[in-house]
Amino acid sequence: MTHDVVAVTPKGPDARTMLAGLYAGGSDLRVDRVSDGAAVQLCTADGQPLVTVEVPVFIQVPGEVGRLLGPDVRAEAPVWWTEVRATTAVAEAGRLAGSVGGRIAAVLGGTTWPADAAHTDVVPIPSTGGRSPDSGALGVDVLTDQAALVIQDRPVIAATTWLTDLLQTTVPSGRELQIVTPPRTRLTLPTRSLMTNVPARWVVLDPACGYYDGLTGAVLHWHEGRFAPVPTADGRASVADAFEAGAATQGEQQLHLSIRTTHPADENLLLGGALEAVWQALTGDVPTGWSTAEPVNLPWSRRQLTELARARAEKSAPTWLVAVGAPDRPGIATCRVVRTPAGVEEQITLAFGYTDGQAPLHSLAELAETLATRHRLTSMLTYLRTARADLTTPPHREAPLVPLSFTLGCDAVRLVGSAVAESAPGCRPVRLGPMARPALHYPLGDGADLSSWQRLKQLDDHLKACR
Repeated sequence: MTHDVVAVTPKGPDARTMLAGLYAGGSDLRVDRVSDGAAVQLCTADGQPLVTVEVPVFIQVPGEVGRLLGPDVRAEAPVWWTEVRATTAVAEAGRLAGSVGGRIAAVLGGTTWPADAAHTDVVPIPSTGGRSPDSGALGVDVLTDQAALVIQDRPVIAATTWLTDLLQTTVPSGRELQIVTPPRTRLTLPTRSLMTNVPARWVVLDPACGYYDGLTGAVLHWHEGRFAPVPTADGRASVADAFEAGAATQGEQQLHLSIRTTHPADENLLLGGALEAVWQALTGDVPTGWSTAEPVNLPWSRRQLTELARARAEKSAPTWLVAVGAPDRPGIATCRVVRTPAGVEEQITLAFGYTDGQAPLHSLAELAETLATRHRLTSMLTYLRTARADLTTPPHREAPLVPLSFTLGCDAVRLVGSAVAESAPGCRPVRLGPMARPALHYPLGDGADLSSWQRLKQLDDHLKACR
């Protein structure tokens, strides 16, 4: 496994502190700037990358350190997060990363994750006989023509700047990103969302079968330069026993919402209103923070995220961001902002965790009306599932999402035709908003009956036929 170390400190590392860390391997190592200056690498004299030190992140959002590193790391915001990653190609690189992180924490009076990795010794690095030409540049552990493998031993795989940058590099190369972890590792919702939209695979170590896919359970083997499902005689993938035998979640639920809004592209536009309205309706508060990666480090600000989206739109680039809530009310969201011919579209995915059946299903119709009348809702689809209240994804089978309701915004109803949209088979919609220009809210089920998937399909087929 890789040897990642995170230094969490009350003060930001200055140049002198960073130098103290970078001298952990002695004076013979070379320092290179990578990722357009977003990180530095310690390399051997012949160019073999050993350790990458990311630019420190100032975390102002409560609960982020514990959410991603576990409750044993006792550090509350505001703190500085400095990530140190070691290559697996050189045996001593792991101890070198521990010394870099340990020195930063020792100088600034902070702590490290994992705690037992930190020290301040000088780590001699023997000659490596030349660098691996590609893997260091991409920040991966194994690089083939078919795949880029990163090996992670962390409690939670987050959508860090490093991981999102790696995806942007790997996908255009035609390779599949494969993340290899032990079975105790989980994925954050943003990481899972990113991995389901690109060629990527979560590879989980398993003593019984070797490896399996953490999202599908398919038993994997190394084949032609990547991990791939083991072929069977009947053509179906064999599922690992460990995937089927995951721990049950008693009384825990997740409420998921998939929302699209469309706004006129004018200078007075302020984004994030729909996301904020959902958070207030379901938790009684606004999100605590936002960022373009995890850990989420900035206090919630609709103005700042709008300014970022506007600046990126001027370069014809979409904006992707993450939002989180208070630690005692699990909630997380991703939002993609993109310019379309219709205007500025927000594609929002939210999830909230509950224990003992607390999900406020009764408030969904009221929430739908708020979004339709105040936040230019295009559509909203809501689901319920039995799953971990902390909203992370473990490497075992989980209960499926079950549709609760679908809402069609006012403009979408007008395009389809009110009479046609209200004649959908199988479900009777509720009118929301003004009578002359209504939105339509379609109840689909109570979150327990899987037949609501059939009702959703019938509705989708009906609306598509009308369009």
